Amino acid sequence: MSGHSKWATIKHKKGAADAKRGKLFAKLIKQVEVAARQGGGDLDANPTLRTMYQKARDNSVPLDTIDRAVKRGTGELEGVNYEPITYEGYGPGGVALLIETLTDNRNRTGSEIRSLLSKNGGSLAEPGAVAWQFERKGVVKVAKSAEEDDVMMVGLDNGAEDLEDLDDIWQVTCAPGDVQSLRDALEEAGIKVLESDTTMMPSNTVPMSDIGEVKSILNLLEVLDDSEDVQDVHSNVDIDDDLLAAVE
Repeated sequence: MSGHSKWATIKHKKGAADAKRGKLFAKLIKQVEVAARQGGGDLDANPTLRTMYQKARDNSVPLDTIDRAVKRGTGELEGVNYEPITYEGYGPGGVALLIETLTDNRNRTGSEIRSLLSKNGGSLAEPGAVAWQFERKGVVKVAKSAEEDDVMMVGLDNGAEDLEDLDDIWQVTCAPGDVQSLRDALEEAGIKVLESDTTMMPSNTVPMSDIGEVKSILNLLEVLDDSEDVQDVHSNVDIDDDLLAAVE
């Protein structure tokens, strides 16, 4: 099994080095709250909530903070009604962008996304223009202390579709509905799981070799990711390892 997009590596490295824990926590709590509002507060009956709950725990969000978010989502505590909106766009070099947001003011968020794109070499696209290039997948990140063969063996028996080497972790890909059972199977086999989630993965990638364009797209992705309402940014950019190292 092999991977195909360097953006997963870029995002992983950024996440590992990101000191803005408060902003990260706020995004994770929003995701928990919305999942509880949409499907109820029972982790066993709401797989989306279970995934978001586990994601927050993996990132060291305090348990009582997560539980309060669940209660806001179910209406037990007063909370803000966040609306999920996905924006589609293009970045430098024709790179496709899928920008997932949670907002309590769609006009504010839409204006901000449009402004961030236009100021950083991108543009907003019509709905459906790029979404077809992505597919939702489950992702389980495993500590590199595990042997590749062991991860692959357990993975293949439990719905894994792909195994990618992201330098200091293994990333296992599966169908969204298999992410929790795959995680459970890996942990039962004594393999350390760092994080599990669902994400949008590109079906095809756009190779980028010009250092100027690489710097521009990485800057745009960074700016979008830093937006308070943006929960995740997906791209089909593929950057050569040596070029990526030179930019970093």
